[in-house]
Amino acid sequence: MSRPQIEFIAAPHDLPFSTAVRVGDMLYLSGQIGVRSDGVLAEGFQAQARQTMDNIAASLTLAGSSMADVVKATIMIADMARWGEFNTIYLEYFDAGRLPARSAFGANALALGAEVEVECWAYAPA
Repeated sequence: MSRPQIEFIAAPHDLPFSTAVRVGDMLYLSGQIGVRSDGVLAEGFQAQARQTMDNIAASLTLAGSSMADVVKATIMIADMARWGEFNTIYLEYFDAGRLPARSAFGANALALGAEVEVECWAYAPA
């Protein structure tokens, strides 16, 4: 049995991780936060949540995939009281009948002081 090809998709700005790693037909995305293209964290929870999801979509596109291919998401929220607010934004990014399996948990601190972080797995045949 042959091993699947592994492809590492580099993160921007020489960060110490890959944006995504493709192993066979699966694509594993690193956690994304609401950092804009200028490297600055978006202002406020809703702006960060939308930017985070936009960053996920951009990473998937870079890897030749899309939000429709996401099969699993892990959500980390600094304040779980905002879980419902995040869900409203999250649902804007997926078709109603194709919601990924998901975990969500509170975190007492996220990178760069972010309020939300999301990581995803996608089925994306090479």
